[in-house]
Amino acid sequence: MTDPQVSSAVLQTFPSASDSVPADATGCAPRPQSGQQPVEAAAEAYKELAQAAGGFIHEIKNRLGTLLLNLQLLAEDFPEAQTARERRIGQRIQRLQEECQKLVDLAADFLRFARVRELNLQTVALENVVTRLVDFLSPTARDKKIDINWYVAPDLPPVLLDRDLFEQCLLNLLLNAEQAMPEGGTLTLLARRDDPWVCLEVIDTGIGIPPDILPRLFQPFFSTKPNGHGLGLAITRRIVHAHGGTIDVHSTPGHGTRFTIRLPIPRDQSEVSLQGMNRQGQLTES
Repeated sequence: MTDPQVSSAVLQTFPSASDSVPADATGCAPRPQSGQQPVEAAAEAYKELAQAAGGFIHEIKNRLGTLLLNLQLLAEDFPEAQTARERRIGQRIQRLQEECQKLVDLAADFLRFARVRELNLQTVALENVVTRLVDFLSPTARDKKIDINWYVAPDLPPVLLDRDLFEQCLLNLLLNAEQAMPEGGTLTLLARRDDPWVCLEVIDTGIGIPPDILPRLFQPFFSTKPNGHGLGLAITRRIVHAHGGTIDVHSTPGHGTRFTIRLPIPRDQSEVSLQGMNRQGQLTES
């Protein structure tokens, strides 16, 4: 839902943003200011390395696909196991299929993390993007006894987004919040203007994150989940930074977690009114 009034009780659940943990390339320190440009040679070397890594993982993914196909064909040779030996073979084939699928999923996430591409930026109403994802997540949230509250300030300006990438970024946070509340709870989203930023907060009442884990939360391949590969939040951070924004996190064990995304208000678009936008968040022609 949308509401111009933001509950002060929600904001008082956590300390101010200055006490939270920001995320940079290591997950431990603030990202560089916009005026600090990387050395051209280092940037080019990084691009080449990312392309090489992407090509390498793509080849591995192809081989895993072939392996999965052959395991499926092998499983079809034992459709109804008759003996203990056949049952053991079937179970081992199933385990191999599961592990191969995990590697395929990991390879896909790594490709999303490593690939360097230009953003397809459009002037978008952030309210529309968040509302769409809230509507998408609401049915499963209700099944898990999770209430979703969505508050948006009336003066929220549009922002420049690669809509598909940012939806992926925000969905990662929403799914993490859902998983952090196995017994149910409340998921709150707040969007407000805080010049020169548009701020979006994702707050859950889940189990929280231990203080010793927070500094490593955005590091690639770090995960506290038994079957996690640790790229979800790393991808989220990478997408936010690619938009010129910041993301930080504060958590209180036993009370919940708050992620805060800050996106820059376009300097040449700061006077654009939301009344000049259509329902999809694209600027209408004048």
